[in-house]
Amino acid sequence: MKKLACEIRGLEKAFGPNKVLRKIDLDLFPGEVTVLMGANGAGKSTLVKILCGVHKSDGGSINLFGKLFRPKKPVDAFNEGVVTVHQSINDGVVPDLDVASNLMLDRLTDKKSGFFVSEKNLRIESEKIAEIMGLSFDSKKPVSELGVADRQLIAIARAMARNPKVLILDEPTSSLSAKEADRLFKLLDRLRSTNVAILYISHRMSDIRQIADKIICMRDGSISGTFDEKPLDYEGAVTAMIGHKMTEVNFKISEKGREILKLSSLKLDGDSADINLKIHQNEVVAITGLLGSGKTQLASILFGVMKQFSGSIFLNGNKYSPSNPMEAINLGVHMSPKDRSSNAVIKDFDIEKNLTVPFLNNYSWLSLLKFKGLKNVAKETINDLGIVCQSENDEIETLSGGNQQKVVVGRWLLRPCSLLVLDEPFQGVDIKARRDIGNYIRETSINRATIVFVAELDEALEIADRVLVMNEKKIVGEHKNKNVDINQILVEIAGQSTFSELSR
Repeated sequence: MKKLACEIRGLEKAFGPNKVLRKIDLDLFPGEVTVLMGANGAGKSTLVKILCGVHKSDGGSINLFGKLFRPKKPVDAFNEGVVTVHQSINDGVVPDLDVASNLMLDRLTDKKSGFFVSEKNLRIESEKIAEIMGLSFDSKKPVSELGVADRQLIAIARAMARNPKVLILDEPTSSLSAKEADRLFKLLDRLRSTNVAILYISHRMSDIRQIADKIICMRDGSISGTFDEKPLDYEGAVTAMIGHKMTEVNFKISEKGREILKLSSLKLDGDSADINLKIHQNEVVAITGLLGSGKTQLASILFGVMKQFSGSIFLNGNKYSPSNPMEAINLGVHMSPKDRSSNAVIKDFDIEKNLTVPFLNNYSWLSLLKFKGLKNVAKETINDLGIVCQSENDEIETLSGGNQQKVVVGRWLLRPCSLLVLDEPFQGVDIKARRDIGNYIRETSINRATIVFVAELDEALEIADRVLVMNEKKIVGEHKNKNVDINQILVEIAGQSTFSELSR
């Protein structure tokens, strides 16, 4: 029987009344890659933060090579050989330092290194690490001058320099190209051969097929499935992760109305292919793809935040070229941006003001606001979306993340529009909030066209009449949301297929 590297038994964690982890049992073995799958809100990040010493568990135990493991802070986990590369790039690199200093950062902060550090030796050692990883950066170059993918590779290389016993990778290929991802997979193969236990968190089926020895699925804070028999049951793993088959939807696909939006030979930038696309009234279209696929760029163009490189956009049959978001709103296009904390929520405002701020002109007479009208429409939206609060006058920051997101989405549903654009509307919300938001979007979609940009495929399949796939800033796939070929979509998301331009 194999010796366990990490044994987790009955692990529990709650934040207030919200139970995030419910008696988690998980085994990690040396020389194996265990893939952990789970939708947003499943508890993956909390589990990782307990393993790396950011959070303390409320119950259960962790044993590392037979010894009790209770890290009080991240440095404790580091010293025990548990090394984590977090999904947020900024957690793994220091942009103001050069490449060599970033690769050797943990050694620089080690008391055993002494007061003085030889810059020459630092660069020699960093170049050895870079060579192992297949990196070709100038070691003197500031990390701030590198792109997101290069920063991710440096964060991973820095983790390797720690000689980990247990390596945790949280969505490590989310910002990597296919070539860069292959380089990472080769490194993981080498680590596997040196008996490092690897916990690999991902929902990218192309990654999972290539590197998984075992798949563990989480749903609603619990382990919902374990798949370790060869060949691995990938479709079963997806079903265990989301609670139903991806192809099972609980709504009837809408009948298309008149054409609302038309993209004609649209290029996002000078290197991208033409996008030709039509979207109709009463239709909800999801556009999915990896980070950097062009989703947010296209959303920004539709809302007048930026301009396309070339090509034309038509809205209700008329040429559409807004110079700013206010002009887009006046022309009938509403957009809910991603990252509510920096782009959407106004922290000093209460719920009512956050809901109504774009449309105050519609609730005023001369220069006076109609407070009763504002209050009534806020109450109606709170009721329709099931926003949990005491009243419309609660401060926005008193709400949970899911309820804040309902406010952000509800804001753009207050007034009728021709086109509703939603960029990651389910980001950072639990499954219940996601379904509440998705149901309301569909219920109100009859007199407009709706485009939902999402990275998670299960989110696309829960809400859309049609699913489009973007890769490398072009549309590479179109799927009516009925009897969907999941494997084909995953292949397209990974960039292993091409699709003719859409002109229907």
